[in-house]
Amino acid sequence: MNFFKPTADFFIPDHKPIGPALARTTHLGVGAHQDDLEFMAFHGILSCYQQENKWFSGVTVGNGSGSSRTGPYAKYTDEEMMRLRREEQKKAAIIGDYSAMVQLDYGSAEIKRPHNPNLIQDFVSLIKAMRPDFVYTHNLADKHPTHVALTVALITALRQIPVELRPKKIFGCEGWRNLDWMPDKKKILNDVTGRDHLLNALMGVYDSQIAGGKRYDRATEGRKRANATYYQSHHSDQADLVEYAMDLTPLINDPDLDMVKYTTEFIRQFENEVRDEIQKYI
Repeated sequence: MNFFKPTADFFIPDHKPIGPALARTTHLGVGAHQDDLEFMAFHGILSCYQQENKWFSGVTVGNGSGSSRTGPYAKYTDEEMMRLRREEQKKAAIIGDYSAMVQLDYGSAEIKRPHNPNLIQDFVSLIKAMRPDFVYTHNLADKHPTHVALTVALITALRQIPVELRPKKIFGCEGWRNLDWMPDKKKILNDVTGRDHLLNALMGVYDSQIAGGKRYDRATEGRKRANATYYQSHHSDQADLVEYAMDLTPLINDPDLDMVKYTTEFIRQFENEVRDEIQKYI
């Protein structure tokens, strides 16, 4: 399979041929940066972990050149950081028992280029080769511009794929903005209880970020624990770790559905929910 970037990288942890490794994918994670998949899509990874008939594959689009770096990594050049982060992503793929790990090597500015035909075509080629049932990516209300741009490009690509090849479900996952604000009835709750040691192993691979100035590991586990506890105020906890997600599936089932209106409708529902609750006591 050819991609726009000649530096794009395939990694198959169990050394299967590329074609079969892609074709067996049932759950796909698509993230902007190395570590996004492990932090936001643990549900997909866990659903497939050591399963015979379920396989998680990952696609990381960015090249890692803009990564935070302090402490032991403060003097790393962009080129050194890119190599290091690519290797960290491969280590995570081994730990998580991924079917395939694809790194497309785009710069952030390229990802944020509206209607980038090269990125969209890369997504189309991958989805056709994988035909996953479930896709995990960034939510459209995320605070990180590169995350939002990637999701728009991915949805655009999925709309170009024949209906029978499209995934059954697309999860817009938490990243640089959580989804606690969404009305409960609109949240997708993905229970990831029971393998927090695996979660920590996956996140701990990214020493370049953790020792380099960002405690993503603590923040991410804390968010999942908070989701589990604060979801309901009058019931005992039913889970220890929960990931929230925004359902993006309607955006590919109906290609005419406006992405902006679809996303901001959740915000309007949140506003109405808050207003109605306050007005009960006035």
